[in-house]
Amino acid sequence: MNRRELLKTLGLSSIAILSEPLVKSNIIYGKENETKLKNWVWITKDTETTANDWQKKFAQMKEAGIDAILPEIFNSHFAFYASKHLPVKEQWLERILPIAKSEGLEVHAWMWTMICNIEEIYKEHPEWYMVNRNGDSCVDTPAYVESYRFLCPSRSESLDFIAKRVNELSQYDQLDGVHLDFIRYPDVILAKSLQPKYGILQDSEYPEYDYCYCDVCRKTFKDKTGLDPMELKDPTANVEWRQYRYDTISNFVNNKLIPIAREYKKEITAAVFPPYNWIYVRQQWPNWNLDAVLPMLYHSYYYQGIEWIKEQTEKGIYSLRRDEPLYSGLMISAFSPAGLSKAVEAAISGGAKGVALFESHSMTDEHWRSFNEVISRY
Repeated sequence: MNRRELLKTLGLSSIAILSEPLVKSNIIYGKENETKLKNWVWITKDTETTANDWQKKFAQMKEAGIDAILPEIFNSHFAFYASKHLPVKEQWLERILPIAKSEGLEVHAWMWTMICNIEEIYKEHPEWYMVNRNGDSCVDTPAYVESYRFLCPSRSESLDFIAKRVNELSQYDQLDGVHLDFIRYPDVILAKSLQPKYGILQDSEYPEYDYCYCDVCRKTFKDKTGLDPMELKDPTANVEWRQYRYDTISNFVNNKLIPIAREYKKEITAAVFPPYNWIYVRQQWPNWNLDAVLPMLYHSYYYQGIEWIKEQTEKGIYSLRRDEPLYSGLMISAFSPAGLSKAVEAAISGGAKGVALFESHSMTDEHWRSFNEVISRY
């Protein structure tokens, strides 16, 4: 498969195809070690650990080869920093930020983006949320799990609400960046290994999982194309409708969130789906102007082996429009310490500039030793 065929397969627009620089193959083959690798770790909310213990944990991470941490500071329900517009559970970011910086670690605030489970918000503003092809709002009928309440990316009110969060975080002097998670639509088709968990078989795009068909999305798309997606014979086959949803997320990232972070000289990154599956969450991330992308290459979700991590790393780098680094996301719970070493090697041989570990609580002392051994070779 040649470059153009690959990009078409991955669902990129013709504009993106034509604008791709042809030097990307140099990144994959032979240049990944010209600069020092950078390694990340996601840290799920943890307000119980003491300051002294965080000092020890961060020192261990740094010694093992971690350069940047991604603490979860908004989990769709509560903020774990001193937000002025979100319900605050605890000012956790303020506690750990100076400690992490004292250990020489970068800190990038990890936030859930499109998902919002704040009761006050979904009860007072149900119109801000996505609607599926059956006409059901995810407020009342969320897909898969109760927490799958996604804000609509076509509504200015929803976008302004999210942007406030990025603006607040970007004003933290010691913070290095903002990290976007769930910056997408709900999965219209789940990863294969997850479907049995919910007792479903998704062999096509079923209406109850297909978003968003709210009044604003329908009107905006109709004004642009003359078509109402609800009146299409097969909305799932309409290229313009698919691209419209790609573009709502891309425009939000590029035109609203990135400028806020850059105004305060903060990096902005995102956890994204692998090329294998981004079509099903309407997430055309190669078109985003981020400082870095962290694709979640959770191979066990797709019944794949470790070699798949290398393949998806290569495809992800090949698809990027610019020279931003790609860091391969690895799910630690799927690996023994020896398996983690092989996964890191697969990612780096695929051209990754480093890896991102999900997540810190899954890393045993043996995992850290194994990680350090493999990273030390590069």
